[in-house]
Amino acid sequence: MSEQKKTPLCDEHIKLGARMVDFAGWYMPVQYIGLREEHNNVRNNVGLFDVSHMGEIRFKGPKALATLEWLTTNEVTKLNDGEAQYSLLPNDKGGLVDDIIVYCVKKDADYMVCVNASNKDKDFAWMTLNNKGASIIDESSEWAQIAVQGPKALTLVDRVLANNASSMKSFTFVIGKFKGATVVTATTGYTGEKGCEIFIKTAEAPALWQALLEQGKDLGVQAIGLGARDTLRTEMKYSLYGHEIDDVKNPYAAGLGWVIKPSNKDFMGKKQILADKEKGLNQLLVGFKMLDKGIPRQGYELFDKNDQNIGKVTSGTVSPTLDEPIGIAYIATQHATEGSEFFVDIRGRKVKAKVCKTPFIQK
Repeated sequence: MSEQKKTPLCDEHIKLGARMVDFAGWYMPVQYIGLREEHNNVRNNVGLFDVSHMGEIRFKGPKALATLEWLTTNEVTKLNDGEAQYSLLPNDKGGLVDDIIVYCVKKDADYMVCVNASNKDKDFAWMTLNNKGASIIDESSEWAQIAVQGPKALTLVDRVLANNASSMKSFTFVIGKFKGATVVTATTGYTGEKGCEIFIKTAEAPALWQALLEQGKDLGVQAIGLGARDTLRTEMKYSLYGHEIDDVKNPYAAGLGWVIKPSNKDFMGKKQILADKEKGLNQLLVGFKMLDKGIPRQGYELFDKNDQNIGKVTSGTVSPTLDEPIGIAYIATQHATEGSEFFVDIRGRKVKAKVCKTPFIQK
């Protein structure tokens, strides 16, 4: 087994007493003082996440836009300088290589794509294989990334970076400096809260982390681990690769049709994705709550009242905000309407649940 990779902030986590675990080959903090307290602090104050394990891939040159338009489902051509876009990286079989965020540094000429940590090498290989003439560079080792999330997040970022982050629109970014290092502040995130994700050159990442913690004391800032990151995104029903989306699931079934633009452009896998949709989607991704006692977990099977298997849980937890078990699952289309009841098999015990409105919490 290869040695675990460490982010530029690894020593900071250890100093804070974090419980460290392996995550996609990285040595990462799963929690510091406790998942529930960290989760609630993001919902009520501000939290810092080390997401430096994420990948950054640069597309440059006169063919950068054409290449990204072919590789992704959303309309990259609509992005102007300083704008970002959630999108999908489809394969040629009707599934997804990854979900991504595209950042337009210079329209038609320079874009940065943020990809999932576990998929970085796969994504880069796929992009290179299907390149339409762009210069594609893996810059992941050059960048650290800190997510600052919560209702007080932008107040903190304004203090530390003096970049008026609080006045920025969602899914925009500005390029600035911190102690002489290039910093990209983007109003994106994975929690459902206000906030941003800050890309910074690796050498200055610890200084920025320390400054955010020091200057955010009166705002209740805390370092937050991967455990709370997962419960926060589950409450919002945000997809996670390897759970809600993968290389075979149709993105329309995952509820991601809003970032697929088949009438406006051609893209990799378009024909297969649309053909599978037209045939009729057998399952849809839904959120659900338990009606009886039990906690749903990934992989648990779903059954109807006639004991027929109708789906599978993709993510499940006890929501710290609601203080009740919640889950996300693929379920047979005829059972996917809000209010439909079914059973979750929890270690051989059939426990009643109900499809509910999502996000689980309204922000």
